[in-house]
Amino acid sequence: MMELFSLTGKTALITGASRGIGQAMAVALAEAGADIVLIQRDLYQNSTKEAIEKAGRTCLLVKADLSNRKNVQGLIASVVKDRRIDIMVNNAGIMHRMEAADFTEDAFDEVMEVNFNCTFFLCRDIGRYWIENRIDGRLINTASLATFQGGVRMAAYSASKGAIGQLTKALSNEWAKHNIRVNAIAPGYIATDMNIDTRTNPDQAYYESILSRIPIGHWGKPEDFKGPIVFLASDASSYISGQIITVDGGWMAR
Repeated sequence: MMELFSLTGKTALITGASRGIGQAMAVALAEAGADIVLIQRDLYQNSTKEAIEKAGRTCLLVKADLSNRKNVQGLIASVVKDRRIDIMVNNAGIMHRMEAADFTEDAFDEVMEVNFNCTFFLCRDIGRYWIENRIDGRLINTASLATFQGGVRMAAYSASKGAIGQLTKALSNEWAKHNIRVNAIAPGYIATDMNIDTRTNPDQAYYESILSRIPIGHWGKPEDFKGPIVFLASDASSYISGQIITVDGGWMAR
């Protein structure tokens, strides 16, 4: 049974893994046996690399600012030039909170560029590579509760994550015949730096209203994504494609 979850001999390429959920997923893939390639905006944040190497796997850092499309062009080609990639995790994402009526074009464009546009182009390029080389790839995108719900003061983020959900399904429809499995993970309320403003909001009634809707009774933590990411990256999920798995403490079931 454990062989189904083994990633020994595999290499995973991951964006947005310098901290939080992405870091936990990268380390989990390494602990399951995969070598890791991290795409980071800078090369100074080494905590994920150190954790991966502590797990006994190799880790390569590749510098790329995903808010600039020029940095995405040719990125996959350069990574696969001297190594095989079996798994890709698109986790990089940003959020700007503001009233929709006040949303600026620059803020909207930045969110869509990082959260959706660059994800699509990376998916396109890794998919082409897998098809041309007949590799049974595993592609995992990071969705959100905003994939299903509109949210408040997060119109651009909700739009981008809704698009990620549909992109995941569309790519699965096209690529399943090539033995490429495309799925997504949708985090619920997870204690990370991205939502520290919500968790430290002086209006405790607001915080409690969120907590009261989570059936499990507490916010999640990045380590809660270790199992799901290894499952989707491994042969344990070989007959699963086009799915969005929520890791939300039961939020979407309410």
